[in-house]
Amino acid sequence: MALTPSTMLPLGTIAPDFTLPEPLTGQPRRLQDLTGPAGTVVMFICNHCPYVKHVNPELVRLARDYQPRGIGLVAISANDAAHYPEDAPEKMAKAARELGYPFPYLYDETQAVARAYQAACTPDFYLFDAERRCVYRGRLDGSTPGNGQPLNGADLRAALDALLAGAEPQADQQPSVGCNIKWKAD
Repeated sequence: MALTPSTMLPLGTIAPDFTLPEPLTGQPRRLQDLTGPAGTVVMFICNHCPYVKHVNPELVRLARDYQPRGIGLVAISANDAAHYPEDAPEKMAKAARELGYPFPYLYDETQAVARAYQAACTPDFYLFDAERRCVYRGRLDGSTPGNGQPLNGADLRAALDALLAGAEPQADQQPSVGCNIKWKAD
């Protein structure tokens, strides 16, 4: 497993549209139906990554804190499930149920959505405003497995709070780090 930083999608980029299946419900979900009136968080995660396992409790807290404030949240797994069976759709549905994800957890089998977002690692976070312009991309906070820093979502929460207050999020945004997305062989 290689420690990989996010690629930092350019600020102002319009969120690439998508329709992806939600393994938990078996239904297709469209970005336009998942966006919040105030903004939207798009997260690239997976089941097996220790960095994602570490942040899962904060993802649930963050969603519960910000969904009532008009923020839509959606998680996407783009890993090659043939080579990483723990990230297969049926296991995604089980994880979403067991972890109590209060947001859809979608499967990007073709990896086209991950490529459109320039996602590089799990977890990778993007915040879009009401017009679907990227205002934040990077880490949840400074906590990683074993580093002793608090898991509190400080960086993403600060960006969300700024967005909700009508201010620009801080310009100094730190990349997320985690496992590389498990790309299919070309």
